[in-house]
Amino acid sequence: MKQLYGVLHLPALPGSPGFRLALEEIEARALRDARVYREAGFTGLVLENFGDAPFLPGRVGPETVAFMARIARAVRLESPDLQLGINVLRNDGESALAVAEATGADFIRVNVLSGVSHTDQGTIMGRAAQILRLRRNLDSAVRIFADVDVKHAVMAAHEDPLHQAEDLVERGGAEALIVSGRATGQEPDRGLIKRLAAAFPDLPLLLGSGLAADRAANLLKYATGGIVGTSVKIGRITTNEVDLAAAAELVAVVSNL
Repeated sequence: MKQLYGVLHLPALPGSPGFRLALEEIEARALRDARVYREAGFTGLVLENFGDAPFLPGRVGPETVAFMARIARAVRLESPDLQLGINVLRNDGESALAVAEATGADFIRVNVLSGVSHTDQGTIMGRAAQILRLRRNLDSAVRIFADVDVKHAVMAAHEDPLHQAEDLVERGGAEALIVSGRATGQEPDRGLIKRLAAAFPDLPLLLGSGLAADRAANLLKYATGGIVGTSVKIGRITTNEVDLAAAAELVAVVSNL
């Protein structure tokens, strides 16, 4: 079966500009969404500090690491049967790895693992060298999922996303690739999906945006799975709670592919 990872979009955490909710409520929301994804039949979860915009371009503060670790551990204990990934936005792979290792998570998502991308946070540099050295020092088995031509950004070091993908895998240590549309909820380029699948037939290839029940058959023709959020939220609004009916419908469609 294709792999489906549901995103736990955390509201703004303490220390970020939009912080409003008590930490206990933020944690309760994450646990509630995790239960819905599990009931729907998802493969795993991805926890990210989605509400912390505007994001820092590099390392986040220690408060973000601490609060994400607290919530990740609660999710891990309640849903030990699901794969768990950590994404510290905008591009703090080292903190994501630390949270993952401390909480028993399985993988991290890194938006710009290698190369250079221009974003609304400014120019972001790849952190593969630092992340891989930290993983070695921690003797960690946490896997690295890396974005190709990540959404909300423009590549600056490569003209062709396939060339970036080659660097991600051959030089950056990526163990799975993620391909997204230009923004949250938008479909990725289907031609690029096909090219990446042909170039890396033995590597997991996940859709990072745009996957929904009504387009799953076409989008997942070559990909091995997807990271899903907006399309299974109530009203298809990213910050809303997960809709069990929509999540279950997607699982049913994907199960028959």
